[in-house]
Amino acid sequence: MEMPAPDGAIIARREEIANALRRIVAPDAVIVPEEERRAYESDALTAYRQLPLLVVLPSTTAEVSSVLQYCQREGVKVVPRGAGTSLSGGALPLADGIILGLGKFNRVLDIDYDNRCAVVQPGVTNLGISQAVAGKGFYYAPDPSSQIACTIGGNVAENSGGVHCLKYGLTTNNVLGIEMVLITGEVLRLGGKHLDAEGYDLLGLMIGSEGLLGVVTEVTVRILPKPTTARAVLIGFPTNESAGACVAAIIGAGIIPGGMEMMDKPAIHAVEAFVHAGYPLDVEALLIVELDGPQAEVDHLIERVEAIARDNSAVSCRVSQNEAERLVFWAGRKAAFPAVGRISPDYYCVDPTIPRKRLPDVLTRMTELATKHGLRVANVFHAGDGNLHPLILYDANQPGQLAAAEECGADIMRYCVEVGGVLTGEHGVGVEKRDLMGTMFNTVDLEQQLRVKCAFDPKGLLNPGKQFPELHRCAELGRLHIHHGQVPHPDLPRL
Repeated sequence: MEMPAPDGAIIARREEIANALRRIVAPDAVIVPEEERRAYESDALTAYRQLPLLVVLPSTTAEVSSVLQYCQREGVKVVPRGAGTSLSGGALPLADGIILGLGKFNRVLDIDYDNRCAVVQPGVTNLGISQAVAGKGFYYAPDPSSQIACTIGGNVAENSGGVHCLKYGLTTNNVLGIEMVLITGEVLRLGGKHLDAEGYDLLGLMIGSEGLLGVVTEVTVRILPKPTTARAVLIGFPTNESAGACVAAIIGAGIIPGGMEMMDKPAIHAVEAFVHAGYPLDVEALLIVELDGPQAEVDHLIERVEAIARDNSAVSCRVSQNEAERLVFWAGRKAAFPAVGRISPDYYCVDPTIPRKRLPDVLTRMTELATKHGLRVANVFHAGDGNLHPLILYDANQPGQLAAAEECGADIMRYCVEVGGVLTGEHGVGVEKRDLMGTMFNTVDLEQQLRVKCAFDPKGLLNPGKQFPELHRCAELGRLHIHHGQVPHPDLPRL
């Protein structure tokens, strides 16, 4: 399925639109030259590229409001963009749409330790929040692997997770309020420093909405005191199945680790060669289980985890003895994506989530599917909550391999839905999973989701072409029918 056909009339008005936007923002905050627009042609799903009509970089909420008001009036499509680390094509530009970049919104506005929250602009990096409050012994819990670069605005758009989301939750569990701008230019505040807001849960609706409903210009996040003790256990297993069974047994025993991550043999070897974290190389699967809290509790839980690991055929078990060693264990896991990039010219990562009890058979099935498509797969994932991150290895320079990787990823996601899982755990739908939405939702489900979109954006100008299998005018909702595609990706410009 293709993206919306470009509006030639809008493209012909590029200079007119640029001049209008220069009257709203600083003249140098509107980017028109092709070579400068090239930096925005894709997000982290780099297989798909498209030059935007132009790029505008506002500095204030008032400027965002005026830009959106202009676009609404003139019928110009808008793709909001943060740091561009999205792995689902959520920030993929449109030829007849502007990129609304929020990189200048990069300030921490307020830190309220008494209420355990911080107010930040959407361009602040995920790690930057923790660094801002570290001096008082606090941190922001959700920690995607890209946390050094990804921004909190993007985290809100995709409902991002991370290695510690098992115990501390995803973005939605750690955001208390937002300021957002509708396509009409109206500025809304949802939630705030208080725990819960009355009325409809519009805040929950916005988190994970992928830029389809509005543009976030301020975020109030929950900050937590750092645990007094945190220790990690590195456990090696002879098979993926025994590692998966251990994950289920730990959770089944009522233990909720701060984080529980798993890697298979290809990922272990790639990471160890890259980071030298001391991972065992003679195992088929590796678990990192972190326990945090009071020291007595952590020591007790480590003993229980070690016993559960032995009962599930673990062949090695190493407990971090100090903070430096714990951080090295995690450094390997956090560097898994770039490490795998050293052993394959390209990789394609999907992020389905499954019931934990299905881990062993899903891992086996993923290996079978990779073999079917003539590819290799390295597995790195949030084992505790069943959020898989299979890295499908391919070479885009070899004819047919990208298509094979896409089909392999689609087969994996279909199987995960079949066993009771969902298409995405944290990366979002974007364009990547758009045409697979029919495997998870029926027509009635998708019509209702579209009605929500139309309530916020009647003209369909905010990030069109993402998430839904087919676009429709809001006036057609009474008679629309969703047509489900059969392939995982649209026909878009590729590398």
